[in-house]
Amino acid sequence: MMLGQGPDIGEMVLHHTADAWTIDLEPITTIHLPRWADTHLGPLTMNLSPTKHVVYLIVAAVLVFLTMYLAGRSLRRQRAGENAPKGFAAAMEGMVLFVRNDIAIANIGENGAKFAPLIMALFFFVLYSNLLGLLPWGASPTGNLAVTGALAILVFLTVEIAGMFKLGPKGYMATIFPHVPGMHGPGAVAFSVFMAPIEILGKLVKPFALAVRLFGNMTAGHFVILSLFGIIFLFGDIKGWNWAIGGMTAALVVGVMMLELIVAFLQAYVFALLSAVFIGLMQHEH
Repeated sequence: MMLGQGPDIGEMVLHHTADAWTIDLEPITTIHLPRWADTHLGPLTMNLSPTKHVVYLIVAAVLVFLTMYLAGRSLRRQRAGENAPKGFAAAMEGMVLFVRNDIAIANIGENGAKFAPLIMALFFFVLYSNLLGLLPWGASPTGNLAVTGALAILVFLTVEIAGMFKLGPKGYMATIFPHVPGMHGPGAVAFSVFMAPIEILGKLVKPFALAVRLFGNMTAGHFVILSLFGIIFLFGDIKGWNWAIGGMTAALVVGVMMLELIVAFLQAYVFALLSAVFIGLMQHEH
C-alpha cells in the first residue's frame, strides 16, 4: 500500500487465500519454505518445492491419522473393560458409523463396505482441510483447485476401475455405448454410437463438478470474511464512526465464521456423499 493511498483490499484477500512459498505468522514471524531446483521430465519442467497448501495438506493428513488412531485405541481399551464407548471415542464411532452406513453402504449398495474406508478418509480429510482455514494463520488446502482436482481424479479412477472389475468388459462398455431396451438393428447401433460422446462427457463432468464445487465454496467463504474485514480499513477512519463500523463488521464476521463452520462440515459431507453415489452408479448395470 502506497503512502497516502487507501488499502488494497483485493491484494489483501488474495494474499491470504492464494498459495505461497511462505507461511505468514504475522506479526510474530514469517516462515520461508525451502525452494528446490526445477525437475525436468522431457519437455516438462516442474518445481516440487513445498508450498503453504502442501504443508497444511500434510497437517490435515496427520490429523486424520491421529484422530483414527486415538479413537481406535480408546475404543479397544473401553471394550476390553466391557464398557460402553464414551467421550471422544464415542463421538468418533458415531461419525464413522454414520459415514459407513448412511453414506457408503446406503448409496453404493451391498459392496459399500469395501469402499467405506475410502469414503471415510475423504470425509475426514476434506473436513480437516476445510477447518484449518478457519484457524488463526491457517489456510484451507481445499481452497486450491489443484487439491480438489487431485481428490476428484482419485474418485474418478476409483469409480471407473471398480466399475470395470464389477461389470466386466461387456458391462463396462455398455456404460459408454448404452443399449435402449426395445431398439434393435442399425438404429440401436447408431443410437449407441451417438450417445457415446455424451456418456464419456458425463464421466468427465462428475469429477469436474466435485472439484469445482468444493473449491468454489471454500474460496468464496474466505473472500467474504476478508472482504468484510476490509470494511474496517476502508471506513474505519471516518471521524466518530470508528467503533460503530468496527463493531458492526466484527459482528458480521463472527456470523459468517459460524456459517463457514457449518459449510466446512457440509462440504465434507457432500463430497463424501457424491463420491459414494458415483461409485454406486457404476456398480450396477444400466
